[in-house]
Amino acid sequence: MKTEKVTQGYIRFIRENPRFLLYGFLLTFFSCFGQTYYISIFSSEIRSIFSLSHGDYGLIYAIATVGSATTLVWVGKFIDRMDLRTYTILVLLGLSLACLLFSFVSSVILLTLSLFLLRLFGQGLMMHTSVTSMGRYFEETRGKAVSLVSFGNPLGQGMLVSLAIFLLAYLDWKTIWVASSIATIIIIAPIILILLGNHPVRKRQTISNNSTKTNTVSSWTRKEVLRDIRFYLILPLMLAPSYITTGFFFHMSHLVDTKGWDLNIFTQTFYMYVVSSLLTALITGNVTDKFGAKKILPLSLIPQCVAMLILVVTNHPIAQIFYMFTSGMTVGIRVTIGGAIWPEIYGVNNLGGIRALATFFMVLSTAIAPVSMGYLIDAGVTMELIALGCFIYMTFSSIAAWFGVRIKNNSHT
Repeated sequence: MKTEKVTQGYIRFIRENPRFLLYGFLLTFFSCFGQTYYISIFSSEIRSIFSLSHGDYGLIYAIATVGSATTLVWVGKFIDRMDLRTYTILVLLGLSLACLLFSFVSSVILLTLSLFLLRLFGQGLMMHTSVTSMGRYFEETRGKAVSLVSFGNPLGQGMLVSLAIFLLAYLDWKTIWVASSIATIIIIAPIILILLGNHPVRKRQTISNNSTKTNTVSSWTRKEVLRDIRFYLILPLMLAPSYITTGFFFHMSHLVDTKGWDLNIFTQTFYMYVVSSLLTALITGNVTDKFGAKKILPLSLIPQCVAMLILVVTNHPIAQIFYMFTSGMTVGIRVTIGGAIWPEIYGVNNLGGIRALATFFMVLSTAIAPVSMGYLIDAGVTMELIALGCFIYMTFSSIAAWFGVRIKNNSHT
């Protein structure tokens, strides 16, 4: 009965907001062009072209990602000031340019620049625009909105990764990136403009509703957030899935080799990752709307802790399925919580700037992951030992977040 009520609640919510939810979904889906798991498919070709070791390529990737994260802090706040339609189209234009540039890499400098643009516009701004929009224009149903649009990420991961691997058997890898660039600007951008056709009406309604509410969370500025201890107690937990998932997916070829698994079979288990992400996001969205993100946050890393323990204790082929399933669970929880926790604590007026700050640290963690794990691998550290270290980190970050969400909402000036 409860499951039926949850399903009916989501169906009704989708029927009431189909265009705006599809807008957010498409942004998260096609953010995959700038996500590590998609770029990593072409890692062997890139390292071969430029004769790069795992660590060297990881360092270049880290430089590009750190640059994108730093830039995101600045450009991410403009979503608070610009028309959403204009902002979104500029992001799509940037992603299209990044895909095209990546297809023409001929030097390490150009490789670094193209990776910088892919990470900025793909992983950074596409996700930032989607989740910030859902957090700002939904309040009582914020959890549902974020969970639904977050479907785009695991679905894109499952569908686009499989499609890219399939196409690599018939096409040059550069051709795939040219096609990605064309699809972004010719197909996705016009659809986005159509979906946002009634956005001015939604914006006026949101402003009007917020002005009449007396229990709305007061809005913090970004400077005030940086002085708040809760931000720093919660942040380590929020960064854990980004670092761990990015690091292990970036070095998936090495992980598969050391475990004695088959890469083709391993990539097919992405569908288990997708299924668990979707189911967990649905459940988390409903629970978040009912109880609040702060109550769920400290428990959100439990599935990924299990995933790390799986890598530590076994090489059995069946472990691939359980590893992907539990990893996907944490991603489903993390994306939903990540979209709800900041507006729940700090309000929505400056949400773009605050989320850009949080995303900066998230992207920074994804930059550190490939290079740190890459050099650990080069130094002979096993994937099992790396997984154990990640487990320990998640345990302590969960404890810190537990204390963070229990600190009272102090007044600010």
